[in-house]
Amino acid sequence: MEIKVMTDCDRQFVMSIDDHVDDTSYANRVYTKSGYVIWEKDQRIGIIVHCILWDNLPFMNLIYIKEKHRKKGFGKQAVILWEQEMKKQGYKMALLSTQVNEESQHLYRKLGYVDCGGLVFHNTPFDQPMEMFFRKVL
Repeated sequence: MEIKVMTDCDRQFVMSIDDHVDDTSYANRVYTKSGYVIWEKDQRIGIIVHCILWDNLPFMNLIYIKEKHRKKGFGKQAVILWEQEMKKQGYKMALLSTQVNEESQHLYRKLGYVDCGGLVFHNTPFDQPMEMFFRKVL
């Protein structure tokens, strides 16, 4: 398994699984190299999207593995590869988040991430369960 920076060739795959992206934001991911496609052999199986906070802190916005490839260790491997890439780029710590009702929080803790806060958006246009944040020194 490997992760590769998104290119224009990945647009259709990414757009088919990511409801958050439009043409402009996709072009931005390609330009800034902030999106990765997760590959197993010669098949695209998921994506990772991140941004850089405060010019020095990578924050994983999204990891998505296609349903038929879940629970096989690909998510874990993809996060580890992403961390290695961030470390190679000189970053010293990473952040990510998940909603409190999502199972991925258990994976993140197993990978060494530590709870470090949360946001609540009740009674707003972004109403959802609390968003939990995790940090890890790379």
